[in-house]
Amino acid sequence: MKTEDVRKKAKEIGLKTGRMKKEALILAIQHAEGNIPCFRKGTEYCDRVDCCWREDCLS
Repeated sequence: MKTEDVRKKAKEIGLKTGRMKKEALILAIQHAEGNIPCFRKGTEYCDRVDCCWREDCLS
C-alpha cells in the first residue's frame, strides 16, 4: 500500500499523521483499531491472513 493511501486511512479514523513515516502510521492505525501493533516486528510467520498490511509487512 502506498504511503498516501496509509495516510488517508489514518485520517479517516481520526489520527493526526503529521510527518509520520509509513511504518509508524501503520502501527498507529493497528493500535487505534484495537489490533496488536505488530507491523514488521521481526516475525517471519504471520497467521493473520485477513490483515490488510500483511503483504507490506512480510515483504
